[in-house]
Amino acid sequence: MRLKIAVPTEANKGLEDAVSEVFGKAKTFTIVEVENGQIRNVEVIDNPAASYKYGSGPVAVKMLADLKVDYVLAAGLGPGASGLLERHHIRKVLVKPNTKVSDAIKEMLTKIES
Repeated sequence: MRLKIAVPTEANKGLEDAVSEVFGKAKTFTIVEVENGQIRNVEVIDNPAASYKYGSGPVAVKMLADLKVDYVLAAGLGPGASGLLERHHIRKVLVKPNTKVSDAIKEMLTKIES
């Protein structure tokens, strides 16, 4: 099974980064590709909507949909972003803010494999 997981993050630290408290205004997104339960690739991309005053959620969702992301791990999602993720068939998994990205990924994989 191959999955592409996006995590809103605070910096450019990849798996060592922390899950951001915000989704649409997160500084970066850490994109993790997982195949058969193993992490295959990690990429950090800047969030183009990080500095928006309003409407950052839909811009972030569009970027993730264009990247063909399967899951978003986030501390919280507003109703707009949440609905748009559903429309793009991107599953949401809520995690505690400031969780290390690698720990959030492991926790999510444990949940979906059981």
